[in-house]
Amino acid sequence: MSSGRTLVVTAVPAERDAVTLATGAPPDPFTLPAGLTLHRGPAWDTVAVGVGPAAAAAGTATVLAVAPGRYDLVVAAGIAGGFAPVAAVGDAVVGSALVAADLGAEGPDGFIDLAELGFGQVSHRPPAVLAQAVADATGAVLGPVLTVATATGTAERAAALAARHPGAAAEAMEGHGVATAAAAHRLAVLEVRTVSNPVGPRDRAAWRIPAALRALTDAFAALGPAVETWRKKHHEEADTP
Repeated sequence: MSSGRTLVVTAVPAERDAVTLATGAPPDPFTLPAGLTLHRGPAWDTVAVGVGPAAAAAGTATVLAVAPGRYDLVVAAGIAGGFAPVAAVGDAVVGSALVAADLGAEGPDGFIDLAELGFGQVSHRPPAVLAQAVADATGAVLGPVLTVATATGTAERAAALAARHPGAAAEAMEGHGVATAAAAHRLAVLEVRTVSNPVGPRDRAAWRIPAALRALTDAFAALGPAVETWRKKHHEEADTP
């Protein structure tokens, strides 16, 4: 059985530090292969693995391989773009699904996703009870979080993604990669994001990154009891003959 810890995976150190700040304790850094630094904390361990789904999958898999059995939950975390009107700037978002939104092929009738092509899994889902409990605890929007390799920068692409994925709440670049690595280790996955900008035309002046990082700290400060309640029940069910 897992010892019952959470691994939080972010893209960049600023996100990692915002998550770590929520514990109220200084991190205990531990150097891993490939130049990764794991920040071990009292409530969870946090690692920044780089931007994009490939870096996210590789970095997450590296940590899980180095520390087998240490974790029972992997959380993709950081800031994100929000799909209006589902999620506004400043909102927290908990993923009801972690979706590879631009992994596939273009066809004469439009985009064909990976699952339709028969080449793999396009979506990973967290335990529904856990996702709802964390959303309730943090006051977050609960909805699909889209993983993209190319961030959206036009209104046309934002509209196309929203049409293909009704109810999509946020767009980021790592969730599906993190989830793919977690699934390979048969671990539960969750995604927690805070919105720094709307998905749409690229306008750096409208980004609210410091505020989104503060919101990320607040979200992680609030989610601990919900995760521990889920963990206790999860382990009890696993121990039942």
